[in-house]
Amino acid sequence: MNLSDSQTAGDVPRRISAMEAVLNHLRGAIERSEYAVGEKLPSEAELCRRLEVSRPVLREALRALQTMGLTVSRTGKGTFIVSNGPVEDPVFGDYTASDLLEVRRHVEIPVAGYAAVRRTPEDLDHLAHLLERMERETDTTAWVAMDTLFHLAVAQAAQNPVFRRVIEEIRDALARQSAFLNELGGRREQSNREHRAIVEALVDRSEQDAVAAMTHHLARVESTLTTIVRPPHRTNPPQEGEAHA
Repeated sequence: MNLSDSQTAGDVPRRISAMEAVLNHLRGAIERSEYAVGEKLPSEAELCRRLEVSRPVLREALRALQTMGLTVSRTGKGTFIVSNGPVEDPVFGDYTASDLLEVRRHVEIPVAGYAAVRRTPEDLDHLAHLLERMERETDTTAWVAMDTLFHLAVAQAAQNPVFRRVIEEIRDALARQSAFLNELGGRREQSNREHRAIVEALVDRSEQDAVAAMTHHLARVESTLTTIVRPPHRTNPPQEGEAHA
């Protein structure tokens, strides 16, 4: 099967990764009940053979399916279908996307404002260095690690250790969410621009601009998540005889 030619009408016209193509294919099959709830997916070796992809690519797609709540992985037994969707609330580690966003709105938005007022020259140097590295980075895993460090650094600049502790608590979930958005939403360049706007507001000591920049950043995170889990072209199921993704 040639996955590079498997986009259906309505897809966003952008280049998709091999992982995203595999995910789209498997998700479509699950949502069309080609794999029934309770059924086990074929083995990784079999799926790799059928889809003509490497095992690392397949495993990334399987992790995304689990994040979306469509499958569960059982050690030593395989991957099983638990829902044929649509997915409403992806899970990142110990937290749902909606829980993360609610907390982030109530913590990171005011934190950005405090950071604009309280940041030190050392804080600005650290943030600028992180931002420069992120803008040069092409490896998703490395970028995601720096993304969480960036948000920790903003919390640190607010000069209240409780804020940093809160971000530390959700750090793993943030990293999982960031990787998910970058793989499936092409968020990296846009996120870099949003991060730069936050840093510029901190440099200017503008509490208002910092709050606005972080508000915009989190709104874009939410809208990208919504697009991924409820894409417009999945509103109506494919009719019999339509090409499958």
